[in-house]
Amino acid sequence: MPRFAAHWAQMAFGTEVLYSFIIIACSLIIYFSTKEMEELSSYKGIKYFRKAFLFFALAYFFRTLIKFILSFFSVPRILDYSPKLLGPLSLFLFMYFSALAIFYLLYSVMWKKLDTNGKGIYFFHLLAIIIAIVSILSRNPLIYLGIQLFLFIFIFAIVLISYKTSRGKNNNIYKIYLLLFIFWILNILDILVPNFLQTFQMLLYIISCGVFLSILYKVVKKTGST
Repeated sequence: MPRFAAHWAQMAFGTEVLYSFIIIACSLIIYFSTKEMEELSSYKGIKYFRKAFLFFALAYFFRTLIKFILSFFSVPRILDYSPKLLGPLSLFLFMYFSALAIFYLLYSVMWKKLDTNGKGIYFFHLLAIIIAIVSILSRNPLIYLGIQLFLFIFIFAIVLISYKTSRGKNNNIYKIYLLLFIFWILNILDILVPNFLQTFQMLLYIISCGVFLSILYKVVKKTGST
């Protein structure tokens, strides 16, 4: 029985690595393929749009590290494992970069209203640090889930208002935001899925990968990289 559990943990970790690799690869391709667009475009929001995907890549790297700790050290929760603070530090960086990715996407459509001499983005860095610290100190997954739901509702409302006031301009970018919101919902569902529902979790991974690959296709098509 213990041997079966260890084998199952290795399979689950292998699936997680593959899933994270696809998300990281897509994010980095989007980040690098839009570099020329940023240099040629007068639209400053593309800068923050690009960096959001860089932060997605970093967040999923640390997500994989967390899964590695949980799988190979038989730790029920990441905060129960703390030699050299590896567990809490990994969780902090995952929370920090994932929050930054979301905030940068928000900033990419709101920078004209929020930017003050280029320093407005520092507020979101501070907020991301606070979210990461609260998630670690609370030691309660419901706190993390509550933060994610609050951010989702708040940012969805902001982007929806921005879309309506833009009167249909930049429709492609808002289609990408819609796909990202779907991806976000799938990740919230992933948090809620118990460990024994591996089949359902696998389905979430497949759909999430499909959503991110769709985003990659739209971005690469827009940049003319194909």
